[in-house]
Amino acid sequence: MTRRHLTLICIAALALSWAWLPEFTVTMFSYIGLYSMVAAGLVMLTGIGGMTSFGQAAFVAIGAYATAWVCTSPAAAAALGGFVPAGALPWVGLVLGLVLTFAVAWALGAITLKLSGHYLPLCTIAWGLSLYFLFGNLEFLGGQTGITGLPALTVAGLSLASPRALGPLIWAALLLALWALHNLLDSREGRAIRALKSGRVMAESMGVDTARYRVKVFVLAALLAALSGWLYAHMQRFVNPTPFNLNIGIEYLFMAVVGGAGHLWGAVLGATLITLVKEQLQDILPKLLGASGNFEVIVFGLLMLFVLQRFADGLWPTLARWSSRFLKPEPVRAPKSTASLAGRTLPPAGTLLLESDKVTKRFGGLVANNAVAMTLKAGEVHALIGPNGAGKSTFFNMISGVDDPTEGEVRLIGETMNGKPSRDYAARGLGRTFQHVRLLGTRTVLENVAVGAHRRGRHGWIASMLRLDRAEEAALLAEARRQIERCGLGAYADVPAASLALGQQRVVEIARALAGQPAALLLDEPAAGLRHLEKQALATLLSQLRAEGLGILIVEHDMEFVMNLADRITVLEFGTVIAEGTPAEVQVNPRVLDAYLGGSDEPVPMAA
Repeated sequence: MTRRHLTLICIAALALSWAWLPEFTVTMFSYIGLYSMVAAGLVMLTGIGGMTSFGQAAFVAIGAYATAWVCTSPAAAAALGGFVPAGALPWVGLVLGLVLTFAVAWALGAITLKLSGHYLPLCTIAWGLSLYFLFGNLEFLGGQTGITGLPALTVAGLSLASPRALGPLIWAALLLALWALHNLLDSREGRAIRALKSGRVMAESMGVDTARYRVKVFVLAALLAALSGWLYAHMQRFVNPTPFNLNIGIEYLFMAVVGGAGHLWGAVLGATLITLVKEQLQDILPKLLGASGNFEVIVFGLLMLFVLQRFADGLWPTLARWSSRFLKPEPVRAPKSTASLAGRTLPPAGTLLLESDKVTKRFGGLVANNAVAMTLKAGEVHALIGPNGAGKSTFFNMISGVDDPTEGEVRLIGETMNGKPSRDYAARGLGRTFQHVRLLGTRTVLENVAVGAHRRGRHGWIASMLRLDRAEEAALLAEARRQIERCGLGAYADVPAASLALGQQRVVEIARALAGQPAALLLDEPAAGLRHLEKQALATLLSQLRAEGLGILIVEHDMEFVMNLADRITVLEFGTVIAEGTPAEVQVNPRVLDAYLGGSDEPVPMAA
């Protein structure tokens, strides 16, 4: 039995037993389904996307109030002009709620998500409170009294007035949302989303517009919350501000974190635990303490401390590890078809690919790079060397779009790139690795390398959610596997990237850059951490890439590796170019010998 089989069995058991469950149990299951929907959005937003939000209850309120207003307001009835039958008003309210939520979430996200650190969650608290008080002070929404008399949902003439009738719709919506979110994460778009939490610089360099993706994830989580609010309003048949305050927003976040903030089914587990515990504590604590109050909040705080102490990733990963002893892994299904990926025709050998013209970088009074001029041509390996602190990494970041030069100009295949983000460099044909390895450690080597091919795919979020991207996804993974095998790591394709040695992780970065089919390849210390035979294999690979027409720029400290591979070498000292030429010329340059090679008169040995 696999996890999928177990999931289907549990769903079938719930469906078959629904009609015989006690009314209270049915109501509790309905609430769990509603809360799980919001928590699933927070898993996407916080656990996977790395953006903490305490304000999701406000989006639940928008979905609830939108349908309440449409269904009860005379102004809404007049606006609809009698063209919409009464039974369809809740569905109009759903559309209005989703549209309003989309607009509000996009506007808030565009502003809020520019913040980082503790400023982001503080800002979500601010606008969450603002919306909460707004709903309580708008007279046409009933003020603090709220709106009563909401009609029940009807589907094909069947009234869903009770939780027993509405519950199946709630759980159907939840399961459909989980299926769609799982499909999204298992795609090219999902890999970009996973990179938002800890790999934004890397993702941008692979062509991902991380700012836009952050807003899209924020909007997605808000839409799930609004859908939950719509269902909640028609189950309660009454709406007021109380269920949408900041405390409820914190509870939603508790659900996601306790269940497992990086796991979709963790949202359901967390919502189930918090809902059931809260229900029991509301009965038990007043009897124990002899007074009524929201004492369960104290217990939730202690529970959060315990979970974070003992189960840092939430309860779901622990449950999944335990169940793996009894469940078989999911079989890998061969794709029915593959699509053709966008390709790139490499420029002819000798074509000027990358050029820096008097590039200068200042940090206050410190000049990290001073009028550095350098070129990279197709079909050559150009090495950039210099002692520690010479400004190599700073220059490397400027010619790859991570930083902007203070003065001077960077041109990539004839186009001036000053002021453009690194994703535009990737689109233009530049691939790169990093001095400090930037991988998604918990994801497989295959998934990491597939991130490099992001720009070669075309399908978006909707296609991914509906699994309409399978042919393209198969092609992207096949390309990633080809590059992994080309780099000699085929045996490690399906293991977590963090389990590899540092040298192997650097090779994974090279494979990731190659998956984007670049014309210019920038490698930051690619041989660091490699053993002798691994360095030879890397040199062979780079020589092959040079023969295929790639232009390769290397920053490296291993002089023997550089001298035996490079066609040209540029030497930096204190941010200034002190020498440029062939390896033989650089080895006998007095300034290089004094500044970098220790003043030795004996050149670095070169391979025959």
